[in-house]
Amino acid sequence: MSEHTVSAYDDELTAMAGKVAEMGGIAEKAFADAVSALVSQDLELAKATIKGDVRLDSLYNELEVKLIELIVRRQPMGQDLREITAATRIANDLERVGDLAKNVAKRVIAIDSDLQSKKLAIGVEHMTELALSQLKQVLDAYARKDAEAARRVQEADAEVDAIYTSIFRELLTYMMEDPRVITQCVHLLFCAKNIERIGDHATNIAENVYYMVTGERLPEDRAKVDETGAV
Repeated sequence: MSEHTVSAYDDELTAMAGKVAEMGGIAEKAFADAVSALVSQDLELAKATIKGDVRLDSLYNELEVKLIELIVRRQPMGQDLREITAATRIANDLERVGDLAKNVAKRVIAIDSDLQSKKLAIGVEHMTELALSQLKQVLDAYARKDAEAARRVQEADAEVDAIYTSIFRELLTYMMEDPRVITQCVHLLFCAKNIERIGDHATNIAENVYYMVTGERLPEDRAKVDETGAV
């Protein structure tokens, strides 16, 4: 390829990574807003989060089309092909994070009452902070093409799972003690599970970043354990 063609190709790959980063920023904010709306019972923020998911979906669809066109025109191989494949998969995970944020926001509207337990609210916020930290770290690893940082994100998922299990058990206790709170607690269980799944998507992204950089699969250091049996 001529120098001009190579330069144009590099620009396209850079633009692709920039779109993924933009999606990451939107997904992070959407989930932070959704959980903030949950804890504070801010219905207007919940509605805005639901409405804002359209932007993330639009970016995903736009990026998907551009990546397909890039593959057809450039016929990439090796490292370039891994970068494009990783971008496709990472964008899909980020779009799912946006969907999970929207789901939490919808539950906020359905619950329409305050969290009764301060301990539970703190647990939800802490789990969100950890999961969003995972997401931020893995997106930074993607931007820097840092395989080691991606591997560390995979290892951090255990703490998110542990907090989810604790919240799950506490909600079950509430429901057994007072059947009147069952509906609220069921909504909260789904919210907690959606938050926990951010960690799963961050781990998926970590696996793709690691493969993109090294050409090897990220070793599974631990099995995914869900002690609650919930889906």
